[in-house]
Amino acid sequence: QRVVLMDPSEDPDDVLRANRSREKTFVFDMVFDHRATQEEVYVSTTKKLIGGVISGYNATIFAYGPTGAGKTYTMLGTDCEPGIYIRTLDELFKALEAATEEMDYRVSMSYLEIYNEVIRDLLNPSSGFLDLREDSRGSIQIAGITEVSTTNAQEVPGATVRGNKQRTQEPTAANKTSSRSHAVLQVTVTQKSQRQEIGEEMRIGKLFMVDLAGSERAAQTQNRGKRMKEGAHINRSLLALGNCINALSEKGGSRAQFVNFRDSKLTRLLKDSLGGNSRTVMIAHISPAGTSFEESRMTLIYAYRAKNIKTQV
Repeated sequence: QRVVLMDPSEDPDDVLRANRSREKTFVFDMVFDHRATQEEVYVSTTKKLIGGVISGYNATIFAYGPTGAGKTYTMLGTDCEPGIYIRTLDELFKALEAATEEMDYRVSMSYLEIYNEVIRDLLNPSSGFLDLREDSRGSIQIAGITEVSTTNAQEVPGATVRGNKQRTQEPTAANKTSSRSHAVLQVTVTQKSQRQEIGEEMRIGKLFMVDLAGSERAAQTQNRGKRMKEGAHINRSLLALGNCINALSEKGGSRAQFVNFRDSKLTRLLKDSLGGNSRTVMIAHISPAGTSFEESRMTLIYAYRAKNIKTQV
């Protein structure tokens, strides 16, 4: 459960800074090394959330970290080693089929990306930029997004892989196919009781799986021009997410903290799934390379804060 981060530039003979080592220790619920399989990561992080989604809670899984540390691999995976998207949906359908005696269920999913603070539908990219709207019940909707209703898990991998091909990926100095946008796969499970006399009892559980864009500094990827602008937008939305996480984790403190969800499209979309009746998992990715020490440090501090969020259902 412990990560120890050593500073590669630390000089053992440096007398002045002898007492100020930059070695840091972080404690998390679970730490995986390079030998961990996709299955292990899935079982320890996401498997427990599925029962909650079926009983009407929301759940969110974030993949966070600098470019090239393996976020898209964790979420999407490869054909022979599928990632969290596909494993979660497989399990979700299995659990629903086991519980359908009493309930009629419907599963719908949408897949979108947030790029430069505009929303694009990855399942129907020709629809252009979409708007976020709030409906009368106060829940955030995306006007005009394609929702695919599925009843079996076989259709899902095709849809996510097709959607992922539409993502904005650009080469940076860190990574040839760096994702320059946040991808959000939203799965909504609606269940209705088959027995009429109970009345219309509906359970709605939402599952968000978010593959965030890389959180590295511009100096690391030698970004110029357009890449630099993208990076600024990415960092802005990650900063907004960080601010929301900070405010939520301090909420039990002395002062009532205002949580500014409206700072970016990403946080507005995830408003219900950060606070409230939601279970949230953040999978932080770091690279073992000495050159990305600063990125790793920032990523671990960010994830460590997220751990302190207490939600009131």
